[in-house]
Formats: sequence, C-alpha cells, structure tokens
Amino acid sequence: MLWLKALHLIFMVTWFAGLFYLPRLFVYHAMSEDSISKDRFKIMERKLYYGITTPGALLTVLFGLLTLGQMGWSAYSGSYWLPVKLGLVLLLIIYHLYCGVLLQDFKHDRNKHGHIWYRWFNEIPVIFLIAIIILVVVRPF
Repeated sequence: MLWLKALHLIFMVTWFAGLFYLPRLFVYHAMSEDSISKDRFKIMERKLYYGITTPGALLTVLFGLLTLGQMGWSAYSGSYWLPVKLGLVLLLIIYHLYCGVLLQDFKHDRNKHGHIWYRWFNEIPVIFLIAIIILVVVRPF
C-alpha cells in the first residue's frame, strides 16, 4: 500500500514538473521570431509532453486508482475531500489535454495567443497543486 502511495506521489511530481515547464516553453515559443528557435521549441515541447508529462499523468492516475482500490471507497465514506480532489484531478487532466491542443497549434504554426496569455496560463497548475495538497493533507471537509 505504501509503495502505491509513493509511486503515486513520484509520478505526480513528474506530471506537475511537466505542467509547470510546458507552458513556460509556450511563453518563449510565442516570443520567438526566427525559424531555428521555433523549430527548437517544437522539439522540446513534443519531448516534454509525450516523453515526461503524459507518462507522468498516466502513471499518477494509475497508481492513484490502485491506491484507492486497495483502500476501498468505503474507507473514505463520509469524507468530501476525496470526491473534490478527484474533480480537481479531472480538471487537471482537461488542462493537460488542452496543453496537447496548444502543442499541436505550435507544431502547425497556428498559435493564437501571445506570450502574456501563456504567462497567465502557466499559473493554473499552481492553483491545482495547492488545492489538491491542501485537500489531501488538511482534509478540510
């Protein structure tokens, strides 16, 4: 059981590292003007999204579900923090998938946003991380 929790946390950190860095790459990519830089960012973004961030997301969800399965849903009955956390994780998955859409837009030179927009977009995972950690540790409900 503790191994499942440890692996869940390890891959959660990996996932968030990618979610923190990918939009930062989008900021720099949106600011770049020469083709060499744009091509370099396309490679970096692709490798980060498909090689680190997405596997981190999938393994986070897998080990989270395995942990939940080991403990059983009844262990959380009467607690509202877990359904709220799972709702936030679902929203985080949607954010992750939207990053994939933005990645494809950059890949095909169809970016519609400026670097300032990406700077704000880059802050969204911080809010998710803070909320999820508080829910899990403090269990305010």
